[in-house]
Amino acid sequence: MGAENSKPASEVAQHVFSADAPVRFSNEVVDSLQKNTQTNSARSQQQELEYQSRLTTELEKLRNQEIQNLQSLSEHLSDEAEKPAEPTLAEKLSDATSSSSTLAEKQRQKDMSRDSVTKEIEALKKKLEGRRKIEQEDSSLRKAKEDVATCLRMNDRRPLDCWKEVETFKREVGRLEKEFVEKTIR
Repeated sequence: MGAENSKPASEVAQHVFSADAPVRFSNEVVDSLQKNTQTNSARSQQQELEYQSRLTTELEKLRNQEIQNLQSLSEHLSDEAEKPAEPTLAEKLSDATSSSSTLAEKQRQKDMSRDSVTKEIEALKKKLEGRRKIEQEDSSLRKAKEDVATCLRMNDRRPLDCWKEVETFKREVGRLEKEFVEKTIR
């Protein structure tokens, strides 16, 4: 048991395999290897370019196929939207017993198409944009905010030195809150 070291040897032992018969290559193989001027890196770059071109063509095929699928599905959906569905017996009975306002709402929902919904969304977006423009930022509040940001940038290691700017900012926000509450109460 103690004949060998317990730690592996630091040198890696080499294994040499010898053939029983001599190895011979034909003259054509030897000549082609000697005439080949490509290095391993050149071969790998060429192979990489071939892979990339094949991958690009496959991606183009997939992209074109998906575009065709999307077009066929959108055509199919638009064809379905144009064909009115026949109401079921339960819907006919519920319509007969419903009030006129309920029937009007139901008809409005049936009449909605993708185009009309898109137009309605655009109109609502325009309204919302108009509302944002009404509320302009107060110039004194903007100046106080910029002063706080500037002070914090200048004193990035000592932010407590900016207490004056922060107090000014708090005062401006308080003033605006008070004005908002007064407007709301009136």
